[in-house]
Parts: sequence; C-alpha cells; structure tokens
Amino acid sequence: MPSNYIPFQVVEVKFKGARKEFFLNNENIYLEIGELVAVEGPTGGYDIGHVSLTGELVRMQMKRRKTPIDQVTRKIYRKATEADVEKWKLAKGLEWETMHKARTLALDLRLSMKISDVDYQGDKTKATFFYTAEGRVDFRELIKKMAETFRIRIEMRQIGMRQEAGRLGGIGSCGRELCCSTWLTNFKTVSTAAARYQNLSLNTLKLAGQCGKLKCCLNYELDTYLDALKDIPDRVENLQTEVGVARHQKTDIFKKLMWFSYPNMEDWIPLKVDRVKEIMAMNKKGLKPNNLKEEAVELVSNTVIEKIPDYENVVGQDSLTRLDDKPRNKGNRNNNNRNSAPRTGEQRTNNNPNRGDKTARPEKQARPGQAPRPRPEGNKNAPAGQPNPNAQPKGQGTTPNAAPAKAQQGAGNAGQPKGQPRGAGKAAGTPGNAGQQKNQAQPKAAGQPKAATPAGSVTAPATNATPAPADGTTPAPKPSRNNRNRNNNRRKKPTDKPANE
Repeated sequence: MPSNYIPFQVVEVKFKGARKEFFLNNENIYLEIGELVAVEGPTGGYDIGHVSLTGELVRMQMKRRKTPIDQVTRKIYRKATEADVEKWKLAKGLEWETMHKARTLALDLRLSMKISDVDYQGDKTKATFFYTAEGRVDFRELIKKMAETFRIRIEMRQIGMRQEAGRLGGIGSCGRELCCSTWLTNFKTVSTAAARYQNLSLNTLKLAGQCGKLKCCLNYELDTYLDALKDIPDRVENLQTEVGVARHQKTDIFKKLMWFSYPNMEDWIPLKVDRVKEIMAMNKKGLKPNNLKEEAVELVSNTVIEKIPDYENVVGQDSLTRLDDKPRNKGNRNNNNRNSAPRTGEQRTNNNPNRGDKTARPEKQARPGQAPRPRPEGNKNAPAGQPNPNAQPKGQGTTPNAAPAKAQQGAGNAGQPKGQPRGAGKAAGTPGNAGQQKNQAQPKAAGQPKAATPAGSVTAPATNATPAPADGTTPAPKPSRNNRNRNNNRRKKPTDKPANE
C-alpha cells in the first residue's frame, strides 16, 4: 500500500440472523474479519457483533446495496473486552426462555401471531421480538405484560415467511444450507411462470421451500432460459408435408432441435429450428415439403471414454463392487485338505459331491510304561474290518482270570471301613453297618513320631481314637466335624444285623 493511502473508514458488521449493517471507524482501529466489536445501538446503548468486511470490499458492497456514505451515521466504539463478551453471552442465553414465555403470554391474550425469534442487545437493555402474522395484530396489551415480566425495552417487528426461515435456518432439498440463511438478503417475488419457462412440473410439494412459498432458486436460471427461448418459434403444433401431417413432440432449447412424428409411427424426426421456421413459412404460402425423414438431423451419441489409471490397480481399490462379493466358505477348503486320505481298511462311498471324504483319526499313543487300554466290545470307534482281541465270544461269561481277581480284591477289602488307613480292617465278628457315614482320614501332625504297632493289632487314627470295648471288638470310627453336616444330609441306609447274632 502507498504511504499516503487512507483506508476506507466504513466497516460491515454482522449480527444474529444474517443481519448486516455499516458503521464508521472514525478512530481508525485496526480490525480483522471475525473480531468482536462494540458498536452504537439503534436507540442508545451498545451492541456486540462480528466484523464481516473491511477496506475497499465495503465500498463495493455499499454500491451493490445502493447505500450512500451519508446514511452511515453510527460508529464503532471499541474492540469488545472480556466484560462485554461475558455480558453479551449472558444476554444471548436468555433468548430461548424469553421466547417461550412471550409465546405463552400471546396465547393467553388469544392473539393470532407466532413469535419466531428474540434478539437481545449486547448491553442487555433491549430485546427485539420477531413475529409472523397474516394481518395486523393489536399487541399493545402484550407489550405491557412483556415489559412487566422481563423489565427491558420491547420492540416488535413483523417479518415474512422467508425472513423467518432465514433466521431459523435449515437444510434444503438440495442437501445444502438454506440460501436465505447464508448469503441471500434480497427476496424477490417468485411466480409459477418461472417454472413454466423452465418446463418444470407444477408440483407444489417439489416447488415449495421450507418457508412454504415457492423456492427462491427458481429465479436463478430464469434469465438463461428466457434468452434461449428467443430463437424458438411459438405455437408450433403441426407441419404440413406431402406424406402427411407431422406433430410436434419435444423441443431442446439449448441444442436448438425440435422433434416431430407422423401418425401411426413411433420414430421421432429431429429438425433444426431454422428448418422448422422455413417449413412454417412454406405452409403459409400453401407449399408442402417432401418427407421430413430425408431432412432429419443425425444425432451423435456422446460416448464415454473410460480413463485408464496411470498406476496398476493391485488390490482392486477402484472397484465400486469389491465389497459386494460374498466371502468364500473357508471351512470346505480346510475339510478337503484334512480329509485327503480314507480310513484304513474301509472303503466309503460318498454320495454328496460337495462333501470331502473323512479320514480316520490317529489313535492316541500310550505313555511310556503304561499298558494300552483294551477297547470294550461293541465300540463304535473301532475301525471296521479289524478283529477286536479283547472281544468276548458270544455265549460266554467273564474270562476265567477275571473272577479270581475280583474275588481276591473283595477279600482283601472286606470289612475295612472307609476313611481308615490301609491294613486296618475289622476283626471277625464285628457288627457291619452298610449305611455307616463316610469319614475322612485326619492329616498327621507335622513332626509327630510314629508309634510302633504290634503285629496283628488294629489301630485307629489319633483324632478319632476311642477306648476299646470290653468284648475285644473294634469300635466304629467317629466322623469328623467337618463332614457331619454333609453326612447328615445323605440318605441313611438300613443297618445290617450283627454277624454274631
């Protein structure tokens, strides 16, 4: 910038609801876009807003809005301090509650109006209420009650449906934020003629916006359509030819083409606009051209050339359907690898082609020093075709060696009570009790010497030791305290009679 340059002293400040106003920067305060400033209020006090434009851009904006510099009278006080920002945030926090209370007061007075928004001033001394109504509303009584309730200055301002949608904001049918809430400030009238010129269907659900009126975007391309329609002839219905009458079907105003068709024929004949004008002039003179098919325009279809990428697509990341392929069943592949060999000595027939042959599982190897466990007769897991060496022949009982072993084992354990150490059995003639409670052997105390026991005598654990009876018989062991409750819950069996009776 030159040394003698004087910056433009007007600054544009933005407030709530896309409201923008111009203020004088007489003190030449250095301001940047987005800073909070304290400006002069319309009826006294001060307000807080954001700087939206500075410098020569403000001059261009004023020319576009046709605002002369003489009308800008209010000025900027200072940059907003921390105290100003805190008071401004406190005032903005009261707007939601104030709006609902004002709606309640309007309903009590039965006023046909809708309060849509409230805007507090930065110094918390004034509030502006925006409302929509179909006609004039007498809200004098409402202002009195609102002044008594809120203790501030009240200003009522009526707005239209489009201004209300702009203050509230939202998302349009195009998927973007509403134009009236972002950049559109001047609302022009929109009529259904704009939809007719653009050859749009007159469907109110599609043509209406969030405000309930016709969309403002219908006027955006209207001038382009009006310029293209200047070269298109009006009221073209039929063309007289020697073959017959050709009816008008469709018009492309940008390609300057018009389609006609003969009766009882499905093919449409495209003609240029200039040729259509010539045929219309011939028909007015009583002349008829030959068949229109001879003058049809050849339409070239736009072929889409697939662009080949410069890199090699290794993983298929450019394919849009790469995630639509179903994953293959990995279980069948694993089964085929595992079921590669049939069982030994067995020939199986597989009727299902999708199912692999099952192989025999390897038998578990015995540990060193351990005899292999004999497989019982009738085991289903035994491979077919191999004899079982442990199987008994039919019609025979147990093996000859099994009975003596079982009898010997029963003789060794006969009369031995449960819970006693091995070798301590009952003497002959001791009354046996089949339903006697089980007893656990008490652990031996650490460091206790082991007493010598004479041969042929019977001893009991020290913890449960009881004096021997006079008849020389060995008493039954006494259950421990830890097992009394558990043993009492068991079902008692009937006691057997003593053997000496």
